[in-house]
Amino acid sequence: MSRKPKKGYFVRGQFVAEGSELDLEFKRELKFGLEGPSRTELKRESTELQELGVQLLTLRRDLMAGLKLPDKLADGLVEANRITNFEGKRRQMQFIGKQMRLLSPETLQAVREALDIQRLGSAKDTQSLHLAEAWRDRLIADDTAVGEWMAQYPQTDTQQLRALVRQARKDAVPVSNAAVSQGLAPRQSRAYRELFKLVKSILTGEDDDTSEENNDE
Repeated sequence: MSRKPKKGYFVRGQFVAEGSELDLEFKRELKFGLEGPSRTELKRESTELQELGVQLLTLRRDLMAGLKLPDKLADGLVEANRITNFEGKRRQMQFIGKQMRLLSPETLQAVREALDIQRLGSAKDTQSLHLAEAWRDRLIADDTAVGEWMAQYPQTDTQQLRALVRQARKDAVPVSNAAVSQGLAPRQSRAYRELFKLVKSILTGEDDDTSEENNDE
């Protein structure tokens, strides 16, 4: 026996059954002349703002200071970072979500831009670390790598670079098959670490704060 079709109507190609939540929403809009966002849109926006609030917990201090957030929200974020209890954290994040909904469009845009700056900076830092590690390993393993490095980065202190490379090679400990099978790695020497710091400081344009003598010991 065929089922009796539901009563309803179509709105923008979507069937709306009479008595449904969507039908009631449309009727409210018609009755009061509301032209604002639908309940679904409001819920989507609320979820996005709640997520922005969660991301704000990880924002760097310098970027946070530039946002000039309302005191209630700023204090709420500090308190959320202190809370370890799950239920307490959940309630606090709900409070933060409510405060986020009170922000002006300009402040919300500033929040999104600050989070983007932090994400891009983190990606750049990770790339710099990988590049510095690759150069360090090449300098230790390949005699021609020092010349290639100096050609690209002539500002490097050649004497310091060569001394660190020589010492790192001397300090290198052969890895036994037994150590490899146990997942163990040899302890790296000070020269190995200092070479990485020197390479990274030049790649990133940072000042190398190591003033130790790194000549042959």
